[in-house]
Amino acid sequence: MVPYSAFMKIKKKQGLNEITRFNMYTASAINGAPAIGYSSGEAIKIIQDVAKQTLPRGYDIDWIGLSKDEVGRGNEAVYIFIIVLLFVYMVLAAQYESFIVPFAVILSLPAGIFGAFMLLKFMGLANDIYAQVGLVMLVGLLGKNAVLIVEFAIQKHQQGSTVLEAAIEGAKVRFRPILMTSFAFVAGLLPLLFATGPGALGNRTIGAASAGGMLFGTIFGVIIVPGLYYIFGTLADGRKLIQDEDHNPLTEDFGHKKKKKRKFWPFKTKQEEKLIITETPHE
Repeated sequence: MVPYSAFMKIKKKQGLNEITRFNMYTASAINGAPAIGYSSGEAIKIIQDVAKQTLPRGYDIDWIGLSKDEVGRGNEAVYIFIIVLLFVYMVLAAQYESFIVPFAVILSLPAGIFGAFMLLKFMGLANDIYAQVGLVMLVGLLGKNAVLIVEFAIQKHQQGSTVLEAAIEGAKVRFRPILMTSFAFVAGLLPLLFATGPGALGNRTIGAASAGGMLFGTIFGVIIVPGLYYIFGTLADGRKLIQDEDHNPLTEDFGHKKKKKRKFWPFKTKQEEKLIITETPHE
C-alpha cells in the first residue's frame, strides 16, 4: 500500500466544474437566441462573420442541435417552394388540359405571400421554419380559392360564354363561398396569434404567416384571379393540348352509346295478324 502523498501533492485551485469537448477537442459551449425582429438564420450569419474576424489561427466554430441542422440544410426552403409550385402547376395542367390556364392560379399566390410577411413584420416575428411551414400551407389554401373561380369560369366558357363573361360569372358565383371558408379559417387561427406559455413564439409565427397570407390573399384574390383568368384564358382560347383531340372519352364511345331496340315480331302488319288469328279456328 503506497500513499498518494508519496508521488503527488494536492493543491487547491479554482477552475472549471465541467470541461466541454467536441469531437475530442477542448471546446466552449455558447447558448444564445436571436433578438426580437431577427431570424435564426441572420443570427447564424452574424456569428460566422464575427468568428472569421476575431478567432485566432487554429480555432473554429461548429453547431449543435437545431442550429447544426439549419446550417447543414442551407437554403433548402427555396427549393422546396419551387418543387411545391411545380407540383401544383403540373396537377392543374392535367386538370385543365392546358399549359397556360394554370398560370391564373399560380400568379395569384404572391398576394397571399406578401400578406404573410407583412403580418410577421407587424408583429415583430422572424421568418423561421414555422413561418415557412405556414407559407407552404398557403399555397394549397389560396390555390384552392383560385381553383374555385377558374374551374367555374372554364365550365361557363365551355357552355358557350365568352372568356370575359365566364370570368365575371365565376367571380360572382364563387365570391360568397370563398369568403365564408377563408374567414372561418382565419378565425380558427386567432388562438395561435395570441398564444402564451411554452411554445408561444412558434404558435404565433405559424399563426401570423397563415392568417396574414389568407386574409390578404382572399381579399385581393377575388379581384386578381378573374383578371388573370381573362388574360390567360384569352391566350389559351382555341388552343388544344393535343392536336385533333376528341373531347368524348373512349369509354363513352364504346360503352355508353344508345343501342337500337330490335323488335322481334312474327307478323309484318296488323292485317296479317288479324287474318291468321281469324283463320286459326277453322283449321
